[in-house]
Amino acid sequence: MPVIGLKVPERPLDPREQAPTPSNRSEPDSVDAVMERARAAQGAFASVDQETADAAVRALAWSLYNPDHAREVAELAVQDTGLGNVADKVRKKQRKTFGTLRDLLRAPSVGVIERDEAKGLVKYAKPMGVIGAVTPSTNPGATPVNKAMMAVKGRNAIVIAPSPLGYRTTARIVDLMRRELAAIGLPEDLVQILPAPITKDSTEALMKACDLVVVTGSQDNVRRAYSSGTPAIGVGAGNVPVIIDETADLDAAAERIRDSKIFDNSTSCSSENAVVIVDAVYDAAVAALERAGAYLCTPEERQRVIERLWVKGKLNRDLIARDAEVLAGAFDLPAQAHAKSFFLVEESGVGKAYPLSGEKLALVLTVYRASDFMTAKERVREILEHQGKGHSCGLHTTDMDRARELAEDLEVVRVLVNFAHTFGNGGGFNSGLGFTLSMGCGSWQKNSISENLSYRHMLNITHLVTPIPEDKPTEMELFGPHWKRIGHEAGQAEAAR
Repeated sequence: MPVIGLKVPERPLDPREQAPTPSNRSEPDSVDAVMERARAAQGAFASVDQETADAAVRALAWSLYNPDHAREVAELAVQDTGLGNVADKVRKKQRKTFGTLRDLLRAPSVGVIERDEAKGLVKYAKPMGVIGAVTPSTNPGATPVNKAMMAVKGRNAIVIAPSPLGYRTTARIVDLMRRELAAIGLPEDLVQILPAPITKDSTEALMKACDLVVVTGSQDNVRRAYSSGTPAIGVGAGNVPVIIDETADLDAAAERIRDSKIFDNSTSCSSENAVVIVDAVYDAAVAALERAGAYLCTPEERQRVIERLWVKGKLNRDLIARDAEVLAGAFDLPAQAHAKSFFLVEESGVGKAYPLSGEKLALVLTVYRASDFMTAKERVREILEHQGKGHSCGLHTTDMDRARELAEDLEVVRVLVNFAHTFGNGGGFNSGLGFTLSMGCGSWQKNSISENLSYRHMLNITHLVTPIPEDKPTEMELFGPHWKRIGHEAGQAEAAR
């Protein structure tokens, strides 16, 4: 893998020059033509049984889990986007695909998927039709496969609108998915990609033509999806803050934070962006982070980090998701910093005037000092109000009462306790959350879901309803407490009887 320098990688070829064409076509065509093929393929697939649907899911999973394919697509992604690193992208592709396959194969999605005899309800799963998926440059290989597996599990087709920066990578994995489907006799057109070049107009045309839009990435795309007139699921921005309290195993906490922070050079929306440490263990916790591979910047170095990581108020495209050695050089850090894996920068404020309080997409971790746990909790709340509200936060502790307090008090969908956040938030083998690459953030970020995206969001459900014994309480049972409060005469008379 070539070393990435400070300059932006060579301009990726225009997608029209570089993108491989799906295997059964030689020329790009219109959104309408893509949708016509998707509807034909989905119509043929809509009535298959569970075994066939699961066979399709396995085929799509193997298209990326295959070690040769995982490495090829990871290398393409780094070449084209300059984001992250190959080794971690290979690991991410295989881990997320394997975990998602585990979840999907354990769940029904065809015919009867749930019975409730007590309520007289039987639920039948039906496909939605064609899913339009908008995917980001940070995961141009893994996210399309993850979405395609979920869509096909529900007997849907999917059309992917990738980030232009990652088009070649996404086109390649789409081609591999199509080949795996064809190899088991299923329609290739269940999975397609919008023709290059990707534009706002073509993406919006897909949004209007499909039956459900799923958007991961740009918040502009999320807003456009919700205004498209098509049912839409969007996800929110991350900016994960985590607390280290005085009861935590400091070395274990530091190692978890390191493993999560450095993974794929912090491209994940679940990567820690700030750590809030209670005063009683502040110095010891910082020392533990340094032992785990962090470099603590001086006040002068901190200023250079701010000046160079942001340009005119925006993150510097040359420095996000880059290797630690690249950042050490860019920030003019001393020789010992070049051997470190991430960088600590102390901060005391939150908001627009304090860029370190926001999401960084870089191997820079903001450090806050808090006098006690209550102060730390309020600092986390303040950070989330600034950016990332609804997404998630974390806590390193041995006091589960504090974890429950965060879950009760903070407006986030997920509170992770003693986790490497990146490896638990989007599903993990030691986490009960479902594997996904799209985390809903609820109404706090104007999202329509407050859970991890799953295949269930890509199903229509028919409810068969049959009679049950009447379940009708008395007026007194329902209104009695209220009547008592207001001194209602009829209620008092009823109560007296």
